[in-house]
Parts: sequence; C-alpha cells; structure tokens
Amino acid sequence: MTDAAASTPAWPAMSIQQAYAILTAPGMMTEMEEQDVKGVRIRVWKHLPPAIRDVVSIGRMHGDRVFLVNEDERVTFEAFHRAVAAFAKVLADKGVTKGDRVALIMRNLPEWPVAFYGALSLGAIVTPLNAWWTGPELEYGLTDSGSKVAIVDAERFDRLAEHFPNCPDLQHVIVARATEEIAHPYVSRMEDAIGGPNHWITLPDEALPAVDIQPDDDATIFYTSGTTGKPKGALATQRNVNSNIMAAMCVGARSFLRRGEQPPAPDPTLPQKGSLISVPFFHATGCMAVLNPSLLAGAKLAMMRKWEPELAMQIIERERLTSAGGVPTIAWQLIEHPAREKYDLSSLESVAYGGAPSAPELVRKIKEVWPKSQAGNGWGMTETCATATSNGAEDYENRPDSCGPAVPVTDLKIMTVEAPHRELPIGEVGELWCKGPQVVREYWNKPEATAETFIDGWVKTGDLARLDAEGFCYIIDRAKDMLIRGGENIYCIEVENVLYDHPAVMDAALVGIPHKTLGEEPAAVVTLKPGAEATEQELRAFVADRLAAFKVPVKVEFWHETLPRNANGKILKTELKKIFEGA
Repeated sequence: MTDAAASTPAWPAMSIQQAYAILTAPGMMTEMEEQDVKGVRIRVWKHLPPAIRDVVSIGRMHGDRVFLVNEDERVTFEAFHRAVAAFAKVLADKGVTKGDRVALIMRNLPEWPVAFYGALSLGAIVTPLNAWWTGPELEYGLTDSGSKVAIVDAERFDRLAEHFPNCPDLQHVIVARATEEIAHPYVSRMEDAIGGPNHWITLPDEALPAVDIQPDDDATIFYTSGTTGKPKGALATQRNVNSNIMAAMCVGARSFLRRGEQPPAPDPTLPQKGSLISVPFFHATGCMAVLNPSLLAGAKLAMMRKWEPELAMQIIERERLTSAGGVPTIAWQLIEHPAREKYDLSSLESVAYGGAPSAPELVRKIKEVWPKSQAGNGWGMTETCATATSNGAEDYENRPDSCGPAVPVTDLKIMTVEAPHRELPIGEVGELWCKGPQVVREYWNKPEATAETFIDGWVKTGDLARLDAEGFCYIIDRAKDMLIRGGENIYCIEVENVLYDHPAVMDAALVGIPHKTLGEEPAAVVTLKPGAEATEQELRAFVADRLAAFKVPVKVEFWHETLPRNANGKILKTELKKIFEGA
C-alpha cells in the first residue's frame, strides 16, 4: 500500500445513522428532540428558530453583505430588514392581522421576499400563487384561500384586474413595478410606500412589529402543482417551513462525516456563498429550501427574469456564485452550451436539483466539468415543505439513481397502494409515506382530501418508491403515472433513465398512449443535446438492448426545446400525450 493510499480513509468512514447520531447529539446546533405536535409524536429540531420572522432578525446580522441581486439592483441584508419592517407596517395599516390570508402573486423580484416576510411578521398566512397561472386560475386561488390582501406585480395586475370583483374577501391590492398611477379605490403602489430596491437602505431603522407567533401557528398556503384537477392549498406552520434550515445544515455536514472529515465551522471571513435562483419563489423549493435558509445563512441570491443558459453563466461568473441548478435540464444546458468555455464558472461548489433522479452520466459530468463542485439531488413535495430526502457528494456518485436518505427528523416507509394499507419490506416497491416536522397540517378547507392524504402524521405521497437497507430512497414513479401494458407494470422513470444514458439525449419523458387490447403502450418524447443526432429507430433499439421488450417505447417523438414543466419542475405529461392523439 502506498503512503497516499494509507493516508486516505476508507469511504464511507461511517454509516448514515452514525453520522446523524453525531450531528443531532445534545449540544449540537442540529440537536433533535421528541415532541407532541398537534397530537402526533415526532422528532423536531430543538434549536429551530420559533417563527419565520425570527429568520429575518437573524439575517440582519449579515449587515452590508449583498442578499438579493436582480439585474442592476442590489439589496443588502440590512436594507432588506428595513424594507420588511416598513412593508409590515404598510400591511398593518391596511388592517392585516394574525391569521389573515395575504396572497403574493409575482415573478421572482426583490419585492417578493419583502412581501413574504412582511406579511409573516404580522402572523398573516401568506398564500403564494403561481405567477404562470391564468386569470381564472388566480381568481380560484384568491377565492379558495379567502385572501384579504393581494400583492402583485404589474403583469399579474393586468391579468387579474377583471377578476378582482369576483373575489369577495379581497379588500386591498398592492402593485409592485407599476409604471403609472392606477385609479382604483383599493389599489395602491408598493413603491409609493417603500420605494424601489436600491433605495431600501434609506428607509427608517425600525423593528419588526411585536406579534406573538408560536412554532405551530399557521404560516403559509402553497398550492399543489395541479397537473390534474383543482390545486389544493397545503397549509404549513412556522415549524414546517423553518425545518428546511436545519435539514440543510445537517445534509451538508453529513458528507464530511461520511468522508471521514470534520465539518468546517462557520467562518465569516470566507467568501460569501451564493446561489443562482432559477426556480420560482412561489414554489416550495424556491421559497423554503433556497430563500429561507439563504437569508439565515447570509448567502447571496441572484435572480433571472427567465432562464437563459449564457446569461446564467455570465451571472455566475460576475457574482462568483457557488450553487446553481433547479432541474436536471438546467445542469445539462450549462454543461453542453457551446459558450461555456468563455466563462469562469470555477466558483461553483454545488450543482443540485430536485425531482426524479437524473442519469448517472449527469452526476459524472458535473464532477468532470467542475471538479470543485458536488452534484446534489433530493426529494420533497409541497406537502413536505420541500426537502425530505437529500443525496450528494460521494453518496450521490455511488447511488445516482437514489434521491438519498431521509433527513434526521424524518421517517419514510413503503406501504401497499391499495387499502388496507400494510408496510412492505426493504426492497419492495409501494407507495412512499413520509412523517416529520416538515409535513403540512392539512389541505385548506378540504377535509375529505385531508383525511384521504394525511394519516396519523404521515402523508401519503402518491410516489412509488423503494428503500434499501441503509435507508436510501429510490423514487420509481408517480403511482398515477405508472403504465400497465397488458397486465405488466412499466415504471416510467426506469425507461426514462435508460434514454438519459444515450449520449444524444438531454431530456426524456415516457407517457402512456391508448391501445385497444393492451390498455396502453409506452411512448417517449425526447429533446436532443445541441448538435447531437439520433433517430427513433436508434433510440428504440438502445432501450431494447437494456430493458424487457414490453418496456420499449412503441413511438419516439422529438421535442426541439426543453420539455414543458410546471412551476415545480415536473414534466407536464398531459401536454406530451397530446402529441400522440390520433396517431
């Protein structure tokens, strides 16, 4: 054995359970304890900030460091705190009190987090609505939530104006970035109250309003992505939302311990961490897994009006950002872009994404292109307030088809899909159930859906998955999207991952198309990498070499841009199925 080999510790140096035992031990920042929460016994983070407004106060400690970047606008942590305090006073003057719903409808702008934290500081229940929704869809969100105030950007105001009379609970509308005066009895401009982002540092130095907010008080209503049927509002508590903060700390430290290294202590003299925020704030991931932990940790967030790979690289280089990602396609577009070599992206330490596990090739490619960086993946949903599992570093390199183990406070189990439900043994595929302090309380005003989905603290996720002996989770497919061809189950993600392994494929989705005798058959829609070529016959043969014949797509269609996704990053398979109608 060489000296180098002898000095390198074997990997992993300890099990996941051993690492978690160290990180959650008494005295640690990420210490755990058990509590009864709403009648359910769960593990919780002992030192979690009690309320989301406390994160704003902690974030202020980062002072003159830049928090938000949007084109030529730069907002420091101090300026941000002043804007939140000032806007909370604006809302209080309009009669907003604890428990009122305040809707937030805008694209990613510095005003979004100001409105979010300003309303939360009063104990209001913030209801972020999908800025991509149509006017009627937004009207549904406003009426279903019973929002008293709506905070919108100018584009959403134009889309919504005719719908406001149909929202009986709505009393005030505040518009950000309106270019002209709006003559309406209950509409005002945000800038008239607090000015624009570059001027927030000049606002008065005032404290947040004094409101008694407890960890299990209601905080947010995030609507499910609604790919089928009406969206349901997931009602989350202060504890639910803030739990992501400790989860992020624990997951980062876990990789060091698994490697046999001591996690580094926070060092304010080191260069600032920063993320390119390429997912919307109105989705649980963007808000709870990126925005809220970044505010507490003092990390910079750089925004984009819309995703453009070369502009993204320019921002990463200019701001020396350490993290990028969102969905696997974004990572592929950065890697494959012909202009990538023009930009210095060496600051990247993490290229992470959520949703379904990506192809092993992407994990290897990230490490090859950015040697200092680690690929990362995870699983969560609106009902789990983002992160429930996380995979990264060597764990992800060794298990690229897994979304990782659960974070320490979270329990997972695999249950039979059909009632009566029973737990399945390790390795078997069934429905994933999740329990922990990040699982939301209920669906807003939908008792039947709540009773169907939430059972004794567990949320039935609707995902088909399996667990291995070490607790790593493997998402197989959405239960409702599983194809059954002549009695044989086809898990879409299995076929999609094979397509991703083809060197020409950047994006892939498998959908079911009707068949007279078999019920349905698999068909694929793929996007090729820039400059790459592949034929339908070639891709079908590629899958046939690797999977059983009944899993081979009977048709392959080529999509010449990124596959359509909802705000959550999930591919809209209902849209893709239309390609094959009448075929």
